[in-house]
Amino acid sequence: MKRIIFSNRPFAVDIALLLLRLGSAAMLLTHGWGKITSFSERLNTFADPIGLGPALSLQLVIFAEFFCSIFLILGFMSRIILIPLMINMSVIAFIVHADDPFNRQELPLLFLLTFVTLFLTGPGRLSIDGQIVKKRRY
Repeated sequence: MKRIIFSNRPFAVDIALLLLRLGSAAMLLTHGWGKITSFSERLNTFADPIGLGPALSLQLVIFAEFFCSIFLILGFMSRIILIPLMINMSVIAFIVHADDPFNRQELPLLFLLTFVTLFLTGPGRLSIDGQIVKKRRY
């Protein structure tokens, strides 16, 4: 029983990182897909929180939420891919929803916390990055 409760085996950690990666990226992917499918409708009404213009802002958000999420699901170039995701969630939480109640900031902050955690830990062995590192060690 003690072994089950206090286990910190590396495989359990890798499974946890896999679930965190897959879950967060898959949920964010749906937000990005919605923006892709309604790109032309959103183009004129999309917020421009940092002054890049609505078209470029929307394209950067789609890049982060859709394409970076796909790379994160695969666990490929994870730490590099997490940078645009963290920037995106920071802008949403602290600039777009800065004056809104906390319940509007809660989801981007939760994503941001998840992405910072993955950035610090890495994607784990059950990822393309993990397989690349494994091959280099031998």
